[in-house]
Amino acid sequence: MAVLEQLDGQSDALSLPELMCLLPAGFAERSVRRWLAELVEEGRVARTGRKRATRYRAMAGSSTAQSHEATETQPAASTRAPTHRAPGPLFGKAAIEAMAYVRQPLFQRQPVAYDADWLAAYDPNHTAYFLAGEVARLEAQGRRASIGDPAGTYARRIYNRLLIDLSYHSSRLEGNSYSLLDTERLVIDGKSADGKLDLETVMIVNHKEAIRHLVEQSLRRGVGYDEILTLHYLLSDALVTAEHSGAVRDHGVRVGASTYIPLEDRTRLQRQLHTVAEKAAAIANPYEQSLFLLIHIAYLQAFTDVNKRTSRLCANIPLLRHNLVPLSFNAVDKDDYAAAVIAVYELKEPRPMAELYAASYLRTCAEYDATVEASGFDAVRVRYRRQRRDAVAEIVANVAVGEALARAR
Repeated sequence: MAVLEQLDGQSDALSLPELMCLLPAGFAERSVRRWLAELVEEGRVARTGRKRATRYRAMAGSSTAQSHEATETQPAASTRAPTHRAPGPLFGKAAIEAMAYVRQPLFQRQPVAYDADWLAAYDPNHTAYFLAGEVARLEAQGRRASIGDPAGTYARRIYNRLLIDLSYHSSRLEGNSYSLLDTERLVIDGKSADGKLDLETVMIVNHKEAIRHLVEQSLRRGVGYDEILTLHYLLSDALVTAEHSGAVRDHGVRVGASTYIPLEDRTRLQRQLHTVAEKAAAIANPYEQSLFLLIHIAYLQAFTDVNKRTSRLCANIPLLRHNLVPLSFNAVDKDDYAAAVIAVYELKEPRPMAELYAASYLRTCAEYDATVEASGFDAVRVRYRRQRRDAVAEIVANVAVGEALARAR
């Protein structure tokens, strides 16, 4: 890795601006900052000081041969290169083979372009990326409200937990260095780590706003082209140029650490994104619909950046509309996720992503049960929320007191 190589060659610790001056052209500061955070977490780089006084030094024994990052060119849809380690036991044979392929060096993998036929071949309610047994396990664990409850009942019940978990884990998969506690302070109390306002802080705040919209608006409207654009706008605000936030891109992009080449024609991108939205809306099973959105929004790369974040939030629309446990992406290893995404890009192979999804989802179900039990949730209050609000509105409107108040009850 060029970052570690430069630090290895210095006798003194370097600041980020000093390091950027030593790196070749084409390195984005945001990516370098993210890689440094990961190297610190891995114990390969030492960080000292705070804010502008922060300095970085390579640890003794750190080997650049362990490098797993790729230069990011702009504009680019950033995907962190996966490390060359064996997948965990949660993966089946097809997933292991696909992930082993994409963990080879780039020069050993064939360049591939976007394949519109793959999307065209998907027949809603006949084609399936999940296996039947996987869906059965998810359905057995995922429901958290009665069939007749309004859409979003469960999402509002665990709203704060959803804000924290999804903001944290979705940002973590992008290399954000915020801890879970710092994320909670930011999304609940509005206090950023060390009082800073940087790209990592903006990323998490954007998640908060997008999740709020998801719960308040997307659950009512459902999956659609305009909702995908809106969620992208909220997630990308201030992270991409204003004209590209919430808009299909009008230029080509390249994906770091992958041989995949996305479409470049804006009209075709818009047409394909409409097709993704229409096919998703036609899928009856919420889990299959969720996985379809997760895979095909990321695969299309319709936006200049923030494609995977958009796919992760869109994947939660069908789950929350059906009062199912959300997909928070907890317990998902960043390298496994990167390999699963690249397996979609280069091989059109959904198995790694489907198996990651299922494993993470079942863990989330268990954790959310514990959260609700600890919070002393009152199911009656949530189920009759609308009636309670109507009664309160009538009392206030009629200024009901005394006997009139008793009659209103």
